[in-house]
Amino acid sequence: MERLWTPWRLAYVTGAAVSSEPTAGPPACLFCEAGAGSAEQDLVLLRGRFSFVILNRFPYNNGHLMVAPLRHVASLATATDEELAEVMRFTRDAEIALTEAYAPHGINVGINLGRPAGAGIVDHFHVHLVPRWNGDTSFMSVIGNVRVLPEELGETAKRLKPIFERLSR
Repeated sequence: MERLWTPWRLAYVTGAAVSSEPTAGPPACLFCEAGAGSAEQDLVLLRGRFSFVILNRFPYNNGHLMVAPLRHVASLATATDEELAEVMRFTRDAEIALTEAYAPHGINVGINLGRPAGAGIVDHFHVHLVPRWNGDTSFMSVIGNVRVLPEELGETAKRLKPIFERLSR
Protein backbone atom coordinates (compact mmCIF):
# COMPACT_ATOMS: atom_id res chain seq x y z
CA MET A 1 0.00 0.00 0.00
CA GLU A 2 1.28 3.47 -0.87
CA ARG A 3 1.08 6.33 1.58
CA LEU A 4 0.36 9.94 0.74
CA TRP A 5 2.19 12.14 3.23
CA THR A 6 0.66 15.58 3.71
CA PRO A 7 1.82 16.70 7.17
CA TRP A 8 1.06 20.37 6.50
CA ARG A 9 -2.66 19.50 6.44
CA LEU A 10 -2.77 18.28 10.06
CA ALA A 11 -3.63 21.71 11.45
CA TYR A 12 -6.46 22.03 8.94
CA VAL A 13 -7.85 18.52 9.43
CA THR A 14 -7.77 18.72 13.24
CA GLY A 15 -8.96 22.33 13.38
CA ALA A 16 -5.82 23.30 15.27
CA ALA A 17 -4.61 26.90 15.11
CA VAL A 18 -1.60 27.62 12.92
CA SER A 19 0.15 29.15 15.93
CA SER A 20 0.74 27.22 19.14
CA GLU A 21 0.49 30.44 21.16
CA PRO A 22 -2.75 30.82 23.10
CA THR A 23 -4.83 33.81 22.07
CA ALA A 24 -7.07 36.06 24.11
CA GLY A 25 -10.29 36.99 22.39
CA PRO A 26 -11.34 36.14 18.86
CA PRO A 27 -8.77 34.66 16.47
CA ALA A 28 -6.87 37.10 14.28
CA CYS A 29 -7.80 37.41 10.62
CA LEU A 30 -5.45 35.42 8.41
CA PHE A 31 -5.85 37.91 5.55
CA CYS A 32 -5.24 40.95 7.75
CA GLU A 33 -2.10 39.37 9.21
CA ALA A 34 -0.78 38.31 5.80
CA GLY A 35 -1.63 41.67 4.27
CA ALA A 36 0.16 43.51 7.07
CA GLY A 37 3.27 41.39 6.61
CA SER A 38 3.05 39.63 9.96
CA ALA A 39 2.09 36.12 8.83
CA GLU A 40 2.24 33.74 5.87
CA GLN A 41 4.84 35.85 4.06
CA ASP A 42 6.25 32.82 2.27
CA LEU A 43 2.84 32.44 0.61
CA VAL A 44 2.30 36.08 -0.46
CA LEU A 45 2.95 36.37 -4.18
CA LEU A 46 2.13 40.04 -4.77
CA ARG A 47 1.20 43.01 -2.61
CA GLY A 48 -0.45 46.11 -4.02
CA ARG A 49 -1.79 49.35 -2.64
CA PHE A 50 -5.24 47.94 -1.80
CA SER A 51 -4.98 44.15 -2.13
CA PHE A 52 -2.64 41.17 -2.35
CA VAL A 53 -2.30 37.67 -3.80
CA ILE A 54 -1.59 34.69 -1.53
CA LEU A 55 -1.32 30.94 -2.02
CA ASN A 56 -3.92 28.85 -0.22
CA ARG A 57 -2.13 26.92 2.54
CA PHE A 58 -4.68 24.09 2.12
CA PRO A 59 -5.01 23.99 -1.68
CA TYR A 60 -7.60 22.12 -3.67
CA ASN A 61 -5.07 21.83 -6.52
CA ASN A 62 -1.52 23.00 -7.10
CA GLY A 63 -1.55 26.72 -7.81
CA HIS A 64 -4.72 27.38 -5.76
CA LEU A 65 -4.41 31.01 -4.75
CA MET A 66 -6.53 33.85 -3.42
CA VAL A 67 -6.79 37.58 -4.00
CA ALA A 68 -7.94 39.67 -1.02
CA PRO A 69 -8.20 43.33 -0.10
CA LEU A 70 -5.71 44.55 2.49
CA ARG A 71 -8.49 46.18 4.47
CA HIS A 72 -10.70 43.95 6.61
CA VAL A 73 -13.91 44.03 4.54
CA ALA A 74 -16.59 41.34 4.44
CA SER A 75 -18.38 41.97 1.16
CA LEU A 76 -18.09 43.44 -2.29
CA ALA A 77 -20.79 45.93 -1.34
CA THR A 78 -18.64 47.42 1.43
CA ALA A 79 -15.39 47.51 -0.56
CA THR A 80 -14.21 50.75 -2.14
CA ASP A 81 -13.96 51.24 -5.89
CA GLU A 82 -10.16 51.22 -5.60
CA GLU A 83 -10.17 47.93 -3.68
CA LEU A 84 -12.53 46.30 -6.16
CA ALA A 85 -10.50 47.50 -9.15
CA GLU A 86 -7.21 46.20 -7.75
CA VAL A 87 -8.73 42.89 -6.62
CA MET A 88 -10.06 42.36 -10.14
CA ARG A 89 -6.77 43.42 -11.77
CA PHE A 90 -4.87 40.98 -9.53
CA THR A 91 -7.45 38.28 -10.32
CA ARG A 92 -6.72 38.84 -14.02
CA ASP A 93 -2.96 38.71 -13.33
CA ALA A 94 -3.49 35.48 -11.38
CA GLU A 95 -5.28 33.96 -14.36
CA ILE A 96 -2.35 34.94 -16.59
CA ALA A 97 0.26 33.64 -14.11
CA LEU A 98 -1.51 30.32 -13.54
CA THR A 99 -1.97 29.81 -17.27
CA GLU A 100 1.69 30.55 -17.96
CA ALA A 101 3.06 28.46 -15.08
CA TYR A 102 0.72 25.45 -15.17
CA ALA A 103 -1.13 25.46 -18.51
CA PRO A 104 -4.40 24.36 -16.89
CA HIS A 105 -7.35 23.38 -19.06
CA GLY A 106 -9.56 25.71 -17.01
CA ILE A 107 -9.60 27.81 -13.85
CA ASN A 108 -12.34 28.02 -11.24
CA VAL A 109 -12.73 31.62 -10.03
CA GLY A 110 -15.05 32.19 -7.11
CA ILE A 111 -16.03 34.27 -4.10
CA ASN A 112 -17.87 32.69 -1.17
CA LEU A 113 -19.75 35.36 0.77
CA GLY A 114 -21.06 34.00 4.08
CA ARG A 115 -20.67 30.62 5.76
CA PRO A 116 -23.69 29.02 3.99
CA ALA A 117 -21.99 29.90 0.69
CA GLY A 118 -18.84 28.06 1.76
CA ALA A 119 -16.73 30.89 3.18
CA GLY A 120 -14.16 29.61 5.66
CA ILE A 121 -13.27 33.18 6.63
CA VAL A 122 -16.58 35.02 6.55
CA ASP A 123 -15.60 38.57 7.45
CA HIS A 124 -12.78 39.19 4.94
CA PHE A 125 -13.81 38.53 1.35
CA HIS A 126 -11.36 36.92 -1.04
CA VAL A 127 -11.36 35.52 -4.55
CA HIS A 128 -10.25 31.90 -5.08
CA LEU A 129 -8.53 30.80 -8.29
CA VAL A 130 -8.14 27.04 -8.68
CA PRO A 131 -6.41 25.64 -11.78
CA ARG A 132 -8.20 22.63 -13.25
CA TRP A 133 -7.16 19.94 -15.72
CA ASN A 134 -9.20 17.43 -17.67
CA GLY A 135 -9.50 14.37 -15.48
CA ASP A 136 -8.37 16.03 -12.23
CA THR A 137 -11.58 15.04 -10.46
CA SER A 138 -10.02 11.67 -9.72
CA PHE A 139 -11.37 8.83 -7.67
CA MET A 140 -8.99 9.82 -4.84
CA SER A 141 -11.12 12.86 -3.96
CA VAL A 142 -14.43 11.09 -4.42
CA ILE A 143 -13.70 7.71 -2.85
CA GLY A 144 -10.82 8.39 -0.47
CA ASN A 145 -11.55 12.01 0.47
CA VAL A 146 -7.88 12.67 -0.34
CA ARG A 147 -6.22 15.33 -2.48
CA VAL A 148 -3.08 14.45 -4.40
CA LEU A 149 -0.82 17.50 -4.76
CA PRO A 150 2.47 16.78 -6.53
CA GLU A 151 4.12 20.12 -5.71
CA GLU A 152 4.99 21.66 -2.33
CA LEU A 153 3.79 25.21 -1.60
CA GLY A 154 7.33 26.61 -1.57
CA GLU A 155 7.88 25.34 -5.11
CA THR A 156 4.55 26.79 -6.20
CA ALA A 157 5.60 30.18 -4.80
CA LYS A 158 8.98 30.00 -6.59
CA ARG A 159 7.19 29.22 -9.84
CA LEU A 160 4.57 32.01 -9.58
CA LYS A 161 6.36 34.95 -7.86
CA PRO A 162 8.56 35.88 -10.85
CA ILE A 163 5.52 35.93 -13.12
CA PHE A 164 3.59 38.21 -10.75
CA GLU A 165 6.64 40.49 -10.41
CA ARG A 166 6.85 40.77 -14.21
CA LEU A 167 3.10 41.44 -14.56
CA SER A 168 3.10 44.14 -11.88
CA ARG A 169 5.72 46.33 -13.59
